[in-house]
Amino acid sequence: MNPALLDDFSLEMTGKDVPRLEEARDGIPPGTRINITFLAGEDTTTRLTAARAVKRLGFVPVPHISARRLPSRPALEEFLSGLAADGAAENVFVVGGDPARPEGPYEDALAVLRTGLLRHHGVRHVGIAGYPEGHPGITDRALWTALTDKAAALDADRFDGDVITQFGFDADPVLAWLEDLRARGVRLPVRVGVPGPAGVRRLLGYATRFGVGTSASVARKYGFSLTNLMGTTGPDRFLHALAERYDPGRHGVVKVHFYTFGGLRATAEWIDGFRRQQAPAPASSESVKFRAGAG
Repeated sequence: MNPALLDDFSLEMTGKDVPRLEEARDGIPPGTRINITFLAGEDTTTRLTAARAVKRLGFVPVPHISARRLPSRPALEEFLSGLAADGAAENVFVVGGDPARPEGPYEDALAVLRTGLLRHHGVRHVGIAGYPEGHPGITDRALWTALTDKAAALDADRFDGDVITQFGFDADPVLAWLEDLRARGVRLPVRVGVPGPAGVRRLLGYATRFGVGTSASVARKYGFSLTNLMGTTGPDRFLHALAERYDPGRHGVVKVHFYTFGGLRATAEWIDGFRRQQAPAPASSESVKFRAGAG
C-alpha cells in the first residue's frame, strides 16, 4: 500500500471530546486537521471551547457549521465572531445538517456560503460534504447539483476547499464516485471518510443512521461478521482496497478523514500501527553494500 494515502489525514470529534483529545494528543501529528461537529444539544460555548482547545493543543481546528441548525443570521455571526476572536476561523466545514426542517433562515450549506459572512470573519478554507453511497433523504440528482453548486461557489469566492465524504465500508462505490466527481469538473481535494476502529454493533448503528450500505457481502469485504456483533474492527481492508486502485490521474487528490466516534486515542494508535505495518522493511547492511556496487 502507498503510505502517502495517510499523509495529512484528518480526524473528527464532538464538542464534548476535549478530554479525549488531550488524552490522545501525543499520538497525533502536530498540525493535524481536526473537525469539530455541530451537534444538537451542544451550545455555542461548547463548540467554541472545543475549537480553542484544538488550537491550543497544536492542531488545526475545522469547526462545522450546520446550516439547518442555525436559528438566525445573528447566531451564525456570533459563532463566526467567536471563532475569529480565538484565531480559529480560518478553516470551517459547512454542511446542510440533519433537521428535516430548517430551524432558521438557511435551507442548506449553499445558503450559508452565499451570506458573505465567512470571508468577512476570516474564513479561508471551506470543506463541503460528499456522499458516495447517497443519502437516505436526498435524491442522487439533488446531491450532485448541491455539490457542484457549492464547488462553483467556492471557486467564485476564491476559497480554498475540499470535499469530505460520509464514511463507507466498500471502496468500490467510493472510487466510482470519485471518477464521476472529476468527470463533472470538480477538482477539489477529497478526504474520503473512514470509520476509526470501533465495535461492530456501533458501526452498524451509525451506518443505518446515515444510509450506508451494510449487506453481508460488504461486511465480509470490510472485515467484520454480521453474526458477531460483539467484535471490533478497523478499516484495514478498506484502505488497502482504496490504495490498490487509487489513480491520481482519474481520482484526483485524495486523503483520508477518520470518523472517531469518540475514540480519538484508539484511532490515533490504530493509524500509527497501520502505518508502521505498511512501512518498507529497512534494508540489511549486505543489501545496501550490494546496491552500492560493493563486490
